[in-house]
Amino acid sequence: MPIMLARGADFSPGREDAAVDVRDPAELFECVRALPAAKPLLAHLDEGAGVHLAGGAVRDLLLGGAPFDLDLVVEGDASAFAAALGGEFKAHDRFGTSTVVLDGFAYDIVRARRETYARPGALPDVEPARLDEDLRRRDFTVNAMAIALAGESPGKLSAVAQALEDLGARRLRVLHDASFIDDPTRLFRLARYATRLGFEIEPHTRALAIDAVDGGAVGTVSGSRLGAELRLLARERDAVHALIGLRELGLDRPLHPGFGLHDEALARRALALLAADARPDRLVLALASRGVPGRELPALLDWLAFEAGDRQAIVAAATRAEELARALAGAESPSEIAAAAAGAPVELVALAGALGPEGQAREWLDHLRHVRLSIDGRDLLAAGVPEGPAIGRGLRAALAAKLDRRACDRRQELAEALRAAWSAPQ
Repeated sequence: MPIMLARGADFSPGREDAAVDVRDPAELFECVRALPAAKPLLAHLDEGAGVHLAGGAVRDLLLGGAPFDLDLVVEGDASAFAAALGGEFKAHDRFGTSTVVLDGFAYDIVRARRETYARPGALPDVEPARLDEDLRRRDFTVNAMAIALAGESPGKLSAVAQALEDLGARRLRVLHDASFIDDPTRLFRLARYATRLGFEIEPHTRALAIDAVDGGAVGTVSGSRLGAELRLLARERDAVHALIGLRELGLDRPLHPGFGLHDEALARRALALLAADARPDRLVLALASRGVPGRELPALLDWLAFEAGDRQAIVAAATRAEELARALAGAESPSEIAAAAAGAPVELVALAGALGPEGQAREWLDHLRHVRLSIDGRDLLAAGVPEGPAIGRGLRAALAAKLDRRACDRRQELAEALRAAWSAPQ
């Protein structure tokens, strides 16, 4: 296929006309220089530094994109290089990786290295190596490319065998047959990249993936690492498609026999209801968790190292959606809708609405949950209502009246609140 680098074009996964033209180093370097994220970095580079743009940033650049955050590989002391850049510096893990933020752009920096695995699924043991060895340790051929940013030939492209052919064919291929056994998290990345990029999985790679899953490779990885991959996948632009890809590779079953997204139409309806300030990743994970028994789901999310807020929202949406759907379906007035949804995470309400009462769910998500009173408990105390349950009773009544348009100003709200506060509890 003819290959052409479209400088400045927007990267759109799945573009049929995407192609790659590896021009001479000087011209390729100019394409790198044109990236907004490259300007502050290049201003700090020493001409003799062995620094390379690597990985997905190279892939997306050659596909015509403009990557925002850049991954750098350093042939030498990466920590010293990162510290010398200035900016906000943060060291990460035992592999010596670090992140530097300059002028709002983030640069992940690592020393060129080789990796060995003491056992399948273990974190790798690393040692310094040449750039070509570093590229051969990576996950897929299309991510195993680097462009020199300094040194004797800025703009020089280094790539593993078949990298450019696979990029031009929009194809994902592992670099060696033990790749998924050494690091089974690459299985999740396979599903994620296939979705994001719109790439096909090379047949032998697909067979290796299925064999690795069937052979129990996922079980050799810690829950925290699997959870990290699952969360990244759920944050993809089309997370529904990504979770379907996970299911097609059989990667949902090793997490839990009941885990997996099986109703695409329901997921699409729920996401269409979700408000802009909500978390689509929580919703899609709740959808994928509906087959996990409610008593087992919290333990699963704990094992996957989900944070408390995410865990609570996912459990609520996965286990309470049918109950809330019934309550919303029986709600006729705005105040009844608000009472049914009171305290519910927005992801739960969206999923409940997708199960049937779409109109009620949309009314609460778009409008009712934002309604606030002009009065508060201090106004009732000033009117002589004693502290205690009467305050809450009065405020709830005032809110219901406002939602149902029986109280249209502060005076009417206070009147409704006082009437309910002074009435006998029901």
